[in-house]
Amino acid sequence: MAHLRSRRRLALAVPVVLSLTASLGFLPAAASAAPATATAEQAADAPVLSYVVNTKADHRTVAKVKKAVAAADGEVVIAYEKIGVIVVRSANADFAKTLRAVPGVQSAGATRTAPLAPAGTTDAGSAEYLTAADAAKLEAASAKTPDSEPLEADQWDLRAIGADKAAKINPGSRNVTVAVIDTGVDDTHPDLAPNFSASQSANCFGGAPDTTPGAWRPYTADDYHGTHVAGEIAAARNGVGVAGVAPGVKVSAINVTDPANGLFYAEAVVCAFVFAADHGVEITNNSYYVDPWMYNCMDDPDQRAIVDAVNRAQLYAQRKGTLHFASAGNSNHDLASDAIDDASSPNDTTPVPRTIDPGECFDVPTQLPGVVTISATGSENLKSYYSSYGKGVIDVAAPGGDSRYQLPDTPSKNGRILSTMPDGQYAWLQGTSMASPHAAGVAALLKSKHPWLPPAALQALLKAQANNPGCPASYDQDGDGTQDAACEGGRQVNGFYGHGIVDALRAVK
Repeated sequence: MAHLRSRRRLALAVPVVLSLTASLGFLPAAASAAPATATAEQAADAPVLSYVVNTKADHRTVAKVKKAVAAADGEVVIAYEKIGVIVVRSANADFAKTLRAVPGVQSAGATRTAPLAPAGTTDAGSAEYLTAADAAKLEAASAKTPDSEPLEADQWDLRAIGADKAAKINPGSRNVTVAVIDTGVDDTHPDLAPNFSASQSANCFGGAPDTTPGAWRPYTADDYHGTHVAGEIAAARNGVGVAGVAPGVKVSAINVTDPANGLFYAEAVVCAFVFAADHGVEITNNSYYVDPWMYNCMDDPDQRAIVDAVNRAQLYAQRKGTLHFASAGNSNHDLASDAIDDASSPNDTTPVPRTIDPGECFDVPTQLPGVVTISATGSENLKSYYSSYGKGVIDVAAPGGDSRYQLPDTPSKNGRILSTMPDGQYAWLQGTSMASPHAAGVAALLKSKHPWLPPAALQALLKAQANNPGCPASYDQDGDGTQDAACEGGRQVNGFYGHGIVDALRAVK
């Protein structure tokens, strides 16, 4: 899984979020100049790259810019006119530079550093699949609890946030859908099929939605990340396997990965947010960062264009009533620090180590305005050893697993999260990738009870009903006498848990 929440990130404190909103709302247009096309020799030698061109969101401007795209040897893949984002492919090495000089263009840049193939997740470590022997042991243990799913004895995460008890009161409404923007979801899985919404699913690779039946599924069994996430949110209570946090709501899949390398490029994520908004999705889960940059710096024109394009799309979705959740990352970084070392960008060619200023370089989509940022906890309700954190950055926390220091009293003694996998299988995974869908599931329960709540109010209610354990007296996890992370703040808000650990039982009560 090339970068699924395994290399993430830094999120914004409130003042920075506000400044980001302002800067993205009024990105200056480049100076006017006559477009110049590439020579035949340049076009023959240059690779085909994908670009986002961001314009004023009106028909006349978009139409004029489309003509400029063609004049600069670009091919329009799709134009999202209502947010002023045009997805383009071009072999012109000077394409972005040329378009930035076109009147009405507010930003333009390549979304990748590697050529398009002919055709970032946040789990920490590889999957541990459930064996037949494991399953038999879990089923025997689960049978001791009435109305329990066959593998539920190992789902310490549900009990940690009261989701097992919440399901008996209100499992969630069929009128609420959580879209998993990820590697695709295997909707044929017996635990997912009952709650899957095909009409709200698509494949957005390349920037345009493909709603062909099954296009939303993972390309291979190794693209399991999205299926695992979907099960954590809404695996049905149907006497099969596991249960999700909100087993009565619907789940959809928007596959945004490149089939050649598994990366999440900006044009696909733009497509996903717009598609979710236009198809009535109430909540999205985003356990990834937009490739190829872990942090997109505003002084780089290509990275600036990525931030601009994705932000326009996610804000459009918020305006239409969609709340977004994103994972905080697995680097145990203080995301409220003054500087962060990024040695992984760009991740589609050769990374160049750099130190970034988190006030100028943004993790997308996690640091975008209004996106809910989630840290991970283990079975003892303590921050997971890998989870990034930061006062003013983390909104809430949720179970993501901790196989190193927090081992639960379950049949398997496995500190990770058990959930669904492609081809009807189950496996344990851990990471902030797993924390985000738990929080999204609780938000789905709140939305089920309060269907008219807009995104900002839903986020506020989620925070209000969270339980904050406060900063621990010590966080020396390995016992070497050195603190492994520094938690700042009090019982109301702090860097480890934000406003607290989400609570499914309080959500339904």
